[in-house]
Amino acid sequence: MTGRRRLGMVAAAATLLSAAPLSSIFESWTWLLQCTLTVLMIAGAAVGARTLRFPTWAQTLSMIVALALALTWIFPSGKEILIPQPATLGHFLDLFRQAGEDTRAYGVPVPDRDGLLFVAVLGIGVVAIAVDLLTAVFRRPALAGLPMLAIYSIPVAVYLDSVPVLPFIVGACGYMWLLVADNVDRVRRFGRRFTGDGRDVDVWEPSPLAAAGRRIGVLGVIVAVLLPLAVPTVSGGLLSQLTQAGSGAGLGSGTGSNGRINLFASLSGQLTQNATINLLKVTTNEPDPFYLRFGVAEALTDEGFGNQTPKGNSLSRGLPDPRQLAASSQANYFAYRAEIEVSGDLRQSMAPLYTYPTGVQNINGNWAYDSSQQVLFAARTTTSEQKYTIDYLRPRFTAAELRTAEALPRNDPLRQYTAAPDDAVVKAQVEELIAGKKTEYDKVRAIYGFFSADNGFKYSLSTQTSGAASEIATFLNTRTGYCQQYAAAMAWMVREAGIPARVAFGFTRGTSLGNGVYQITNRNAHAWTEVYLDGFGWVPFDATPAGGVAGSARSSWAPNVDQAEPSASASAGTTTPDDDSSAAPNQPQTPDRNIDGSNPTAEGATPADSGAWTTALLIVAGFALLVALLLVPAMLRVLQRRRRHAATESVTTVVAGGPDGQDGTVSDIVVTTESTRARADAHAAWDELIDTMVDYQVTVDPTETPRLTAQRLIKESELSGDSAEAATLLGTAEERARYARQPMQGVELTAALGRIRAGLGEAATFRVKARAMLLPPSVLIGWRLGAAEAFTRLAERATTVRDAMVRFSPRRFMNKRATH
Repeated sequence: MTGRRRLGMVAAAATLLSAAPLSSIFESWTWLLQCTLTVLMIAGAAVGARTLRFPTWAQTLSMIVALALALTWIFPSGKEILIPQPATLGHFLDLFRQAGEDTRAYGVPVPDRDGLLFVAVLGIGVVAIAVDLLTAVFRRPALAGLPMLAIYSIPVAVYLDSVPVLPFIVGACGYMWLLVADNVDRVRRFGRRFTGDGRDVDVWEPSPLAAAGRRIGVLGVIVAVLLPLAVPTVSGGLLSQLTQAGSGAGLGSGTGSNGRINLFASLSGQLTQNATINLLKVTTNEPDPFYLRFGVAEALTDEGFGNQTPKGNSLSRGLPDPRQLAASSQANYFAYRAEIEVSGDLRQSMAPLYTYPTGVQNINGNWAYDSSQQVLFAARTTTSEQKYTIDYLRPRFTAAELRTAEALPRNDPLRQYTAAPDDAVVKAQVEELIAGKKTEYDKVRAIYGFFSADNGFKYSLSTQTSGAASEIATFLNTRTGYCQQYAAAMAWMVREAGIPARVAFGFTRGTSLGNGVYQITNRNAHAWTEVYLDGFGWVPFDATPAGGVAGSARSSWAPNVDQAEPSASASAGTTTPDDDSSAAPNQPQTPDRNIDGSNPTAEGATPADSGAWTTALLIVAGFALLVALLLVPAMLRVLQRRRRHAATESVTTVVAGGPDGQDGTVSDIVVTTESTRARADAHAAWDELIDTMVDYQVTVDPTETPRLTAQRLIKESELSGDSAEAATLLGTAEERARYARQPMQGVELTAALGRIRAGLGEAATFRVKARAMLLPPSVLIGWRLGAAEAFTRLAERATTVRDAMVRFSPRRFMNKRATH
């Protein structure tokens, strides 16, 4: 196998190694199988083309065809017969659109979605082609690291806190392998190696210099990996973790290896901190607000409750109106507005909200809303230093109304939230509590009342838990714990009763500062239970003892069970003893006024979707910037033409006569300002004519005289009439300016240029005219020549520096010392 073919195979292997960072993006390894098949097809096409000694363009085309076939076979539209069809392109565009929607709807790690897999395979295929060309064709393997680095930038852009280290090491090893393979091939092509004493050395015999280079490379990779971990200023650094453990208020401490927040661990970290840290300031026009929430745990298995990755549409699309999603709801709604200001200590990818938001304004970043979980989340943005406004609805209902809720049908999708581990103790306790209860609400109330001081339940932060099912069952025996254990235990027991339930995470209302302003700290981090009752939606039940929770709230349907009489204070959005929060939507009632005095549900008072306007403006600005960049060559050409025209417009008719100035004959050369200006005008007009010929693809021969150039222009471009006369005039003017004693004066060179340009435009095709107008070759050629000259100067300077460094090479001193 020749060197180029061998390098092509190494380039393919190095590309697959550089794709290792994608392992932290996808849940399974489907992407790896598909990328491996695609890269092997590309490498096989490249080896075959080089075996047949195809030119470079044919090698590139063969790899592109191989990539197209691989994509067609892996992601078929169902209408192909081995090769792509017109429907295949449309199918690929659909996959692109699906990938764009999935990036907004899923957090890492993402499932095996066809759109995301297609983009991954396409990207790896393009990188494989680029690496192969740079390594085997252009022999620039060092530059192949750029497309490899582009792959590693994907997890860097996705992960908020830290980037997996192992994929970087794997990709770096592939890159080093590529460099070593190219170096070995260069040595083979150069010839045989010899030692200092003239002994012949086999190609594969170790070289001390090469071994030193490999050691330096390995050491460099190790330092690049370990140094960021050790630097204290890097977020998540090793020293930072050792010296600042437990001091951060952000929920990042609960982030698992999969990039998702462990809500139970995060809540434990908030409540067990020694210091009290201000996290939020909320200003609302709701008289008695309920809890802010930012996440839910709705998957209950033997390992306990777990939070699933939110899925939803971008916030720029607006939020659904809950009153239109459930017309049979029996709740009445009041509309409110709140302004939430987040401190820099709360760094998480889920934003605190009140239930049933109808609008979110002024939040920075690309956020999406999951209407099922009622969660506002982002993939690359955190809540740190955010200040945003929300419009939301607060439902009102009574305990008597909740008793009208019917049991869900067995085939209802919400029945999935009744799944629970098989535990005989929990099952027996639930059966005892709900015995004789006829309605769904009465069963929930019986379970809710079980968590009382009369039954031995106590609030304590000393009992830690990770949310495991075994620990929840232990809590039901010890009956000592804090909010997350109460919430998880009640949700489990409600599920055992056959009623959907889940655990919600957020903050209590905090401390009132007056005028509707509430200060929320890490002490207000809280978890409670949400129970789904048909016709009312997810209804909150806070089973945690009210005395142990700062800023807790109770409602008429879920009163404080440790008091002799139910508390008359309603919790969420209530102004009467029988009113409170959370349910599914219904008809709007007369809402309260907002903070600014407006009514968000009144006709014509719907707040503007600033997110949509921002997105639209960004799109328009990006498009305008792209158009402006494309028009740069044309604008430069117009400015150059105007500058030359300005130089030729002010022409003075002057004839230099003899000493007596009587007959107008020239007896001597008289250099005047006007003659100097006339020569400059002729040269400027001629330069413009040459650039015009280049723009209209007319050959320019610098060895010709101006007259011959003008004659050839007339002949090749088939100019006639005024255009031909103008070309002859410009040729004569330039000839006189170059060679004659007296230049031509008193002629309209600008008008002549316009006639020539009009004649060339009539004879040229539309493509040539469009290119001359939008992408004039005269400007592009000037750029290329300027870039080539700059690179030449840079290479000369690099050579000078290298020669200067060679003078101080250690080998020279060693050789001199050896001769002595």
